[in-house]
Amino acid sequence: MPEGMAKRAEAARVRAMFEAAGALPVEAAVLQPAELLLDLYGEDIRARAYVTSDALRGEQMLRPDFTVPVVQMHMQHGAEPARYTYSGEVFRRQEDDGNRANEYLQVGYEIFERDAPHEADAEVFALISSVLRGLPVRAATGDIGILMAAVEGLSTTERRKAALRRHIWRPRRFRALMERFSGRADVPASRVALLAAEDAFAEAGPAIGLRTRHEVEARIAALREDEAAGPLSQGDVELMEAILAVQETLPNAVEQLSDIAVDMPAIADAVDGLAKRTRALAARGVDVAQLSFEASYGRASMEYYDGFVFGFYAEARADLPPVASGGRYDALTRQLGQGAEIPAVGGVVRPGLMLGLKEGTL
Repeated sequence: MPEGMAKRAEAARVRAMFEAAGALPVEAAVLQPAELLLDLYGEDIRARAYVTSDALRGEQMLRPDFTVPVVQMHMQHGAEPARYTYSGEVFRRQEDDGNRANEYLQVGYEIFERDAPHEADAEVFALISSVLRGLPVRAATGDIGILMAAVEGLSTTERRKAALRRHIWRPRRFRALMERFSGRADVPASRVALLAAEDAFAEAGPAIGLRTRHEVEARIAALREDEAAGPLSQGDVELMEAILAVQETLPNAVEQLSDIAVDMPAIADAVDGLAKRTRALAARGVDVAQLSFEASYGRASMEYYDGFVFGFYAEARADLPPVASGGRYDALTRQLGQGAEIPAVGGVVRPGLMLGLKEGTL
């Protein structure tokens, strides 16, 4: 059988398994409105998506994944609760690794359900794990919700918290902000001079660029507010570093994070959720004693994940993208729901990688 046909047959097999689990098959257009995706992810998505232009519809993107259009569809027309499955190509630009595919098949499973979110998390993970049974893969899990709760627990300004929340998915930028807010990083001399000046515009010359004077003044005011706030406490910094350093089996991670929650109560509810998810996974036959948990896991993934995150990787090929991945994206339903919202979680598998592992060609 030709390779393309074999991959589609594998995709059809996986999709049938998801349908058997109760999912309704749905479709999504290959071309998606770029404006929506840019609003959700910012200009960063241009680096990993194919963008084209339409005289009538404006900028369009070849779909980078299915989740956004499926969420849109559900928020407009879906009943509750709902389970969906889909299959088709997604497109990702590859600028650093020519060996990675820029077009490949995805098969997904999504749950929209208000009750028992931890049970839904466990259902998605266990179902995808069963699809991959027998393949040489390892699983990794994390929880972005714990990091978000930790940011909320910091004793600092709302502006600083908003900046840290925005950059949770950019680990280097997040660390740089923590260094700056804690006073560990030197303040640039240009910023010191700017904030010390009585009139920042005295020697500025003519206005150049797109920013208005009002926008520049607002930015200077924000910098002055930040300077007046003082540094983060050493205790807060150490607690955040302790959370980010957690890398253990799931039961041990729950224990470590529970200990940290004694000193940072803001994460207590999120850690309790992790414990409930652990029990729900165990009830579905997942060997949680061997399941890896990393507090920093998922921070380089799509930015709509805001809770449970997971991935399955080829054991002998660390260079390959995940064979399957997914997570919880409650906030995305709020953004696309026009006032409505519903807890949601899902995951995708790559049948091409599954087939390669099965046949030993990877």
